[in-house]
Amino acid sequence: MVELDGRVAIVTGAGRGLGREYALCLASHGVRVVVNDVGTSNDGTGLDCSPAQAVVDEIVAGGGEAIVDCSDVASWSGGEAVVHAALDAFGELDILINNAGILRDSTIINMSEEDFDEVIRVHMKGHAAPTKFAATYWRAQHKDGVDRRRNLVHTGSTSGIYANPGQSNYGPAKSGIVTYNQIAAAELSKYGVVSNCVLPGARTRLTLSSPGLPEIMEAPAEGFDQWDPANVAPIVAYLANAACPFTGEAFYVQGGTVRRLEPWSLTGQSIERPVRWSVDDLDEAMGAFRPSH
Repeated sequence: MVELDGRVAIVTGAGRGLGREYALCLASHGVRVVVNDVGTSNDGTGLDCSPAQAVVDEIVAGGGEAIVDCSDVASWSGGEAVVHAALDAFGELDILINNAGILRDSTIINMSEEDFDEVIRVHMKGHAAPTKFAATYWRAQHKDGVDRRRNLVHTGSTSGIYANPGQSNYGPAKSGIVTYNQIAAAELSKYGVVSNCVLPGARTRLTLSSPGLPEIMEAPAEGFDQWDPANVAPIVAYLANAACPFTGEAFYVQGGTVRRLEPWSLTGQSIERPVRWSVDDLDEAMGAFRPSH
C-alpha cells in the first residue's frame, strides 16, 4: 500500500514545470505541501513569488493544504528557513523533494566564473542545504523515540550521465546529485530516512531552452504526450511514500518509462600484473582498452 495521506512535504523549485507537478500530485494524495520557489528566470536572476503562490492557490482550490515559501534554498539560512516553514505551518516534516535548479550553458572556454559557481550553487547546495536541516530535525525526532519513515527525493538529469557539450557546470552538478543521494541514503538510514533520485526526461523551461529540444519535445495534437512533466510526478510520489522499499537508487523517468540506473562499479576491463607498471609496458598493455574500430 502506498502511504501518502496526511504526510508533510517540502518541494523546492515548485512554482513551475516538474516541481509544480510534484506538488500537485502529492497534494492530490493528501500530502500537505510547502511550495518553495524564488521565482527566478532560467538563469537564476530575478525574484517572483507569484508562481509558487499560484500553485498553492491551485492546491487549496482543490481541497488540499499548502503554503508558499520563497526562501533561497541554495544557502544554509534558506535551507533552514524552509524546514522551519513546514514545521511552523504543519508541525511535521516527512518528505523533502529537492528540485530547484537553473541553467547557464556555455562552452568551457567561454564559461565565466560566476556562471560556473551559480549553477553549482543552486543545484548542489540547493540540494545539500535543505537536506542538512531536514536531516537535523529527523535525527532529533529519532533520538526522542519517534519512529517515522522520512523520504528524500533528489533531482538529477541525463545531462549528468551523457556529458552534454556546453554544460560543464550543469552536468557535473547533476552527476554530483546522484552521488549525494547515495551518501544521504547511507548516512541517514539509521534515522529512518530513505533517499532516492530521479532523472526526468520532460518538457520544462530549462529543457526547452536547449537548441533542438523544443522540436523534439513538442506536444502531440492528440494521444499520449511522452514529454509532459506530469508523467514524472507519480514516481516521485511513490518514492515519497512511507512504504517506499528503495533507498540509494536512481531512476530515469520519461513518458511511461521508468528505468533503474546501475550504480558505479568496477566490472569493466582490466589489465593486471603483480608488480608496478612501467610506462613502456603500459603503452602496450593499454591497447586492451582501445576501441576495436
